[in-house]
Amino acid sequence: QVQLVESGGGLVQSGGSLRLSCAASGRIYSISDMSWYRQASGKQRELVAAITNGGTINYADSVKGRFTISRDNAKNTVYLQMNSLKPEDTAVYYCMAVGRTGVLTPRNNYWGQGTQVTVSS
Repeated sequence: QVQLVESGGGLVQSGGSLRLSCAASGRIYSISDMSWYRQASGKQRELVAAITNGGTINYADSVKGRFTISRDNAKNTVYLQMNSLKPEDTAVYYCMAVGRTGVLTPRNNYWGQGTQVTVSS
């Protein structure tokens, strides 16, 4: 199995910054796409940003220009730099990775446990 461990969440004032990290470990053969999702209280989980192992990036419109996703393939780690945070960014942030545990195994989606980000006004 593949485990994802997130870190870097916390409480920050509006306009502040946080950097989230997510490291994948375990029985990893390959990891392709890595993404950050978030889920605010009472709302559906939504995609925040995604990056392929080739470096192609997509952002939700709501975070463009403020958030930056990056990854270190050698460390199987994805980052989310969040600047100019707003109260509406408050949510639990989840890391997701698409990976294989062996050459003949199918790709699966693996999720982290989530990290809380709270932005005060």
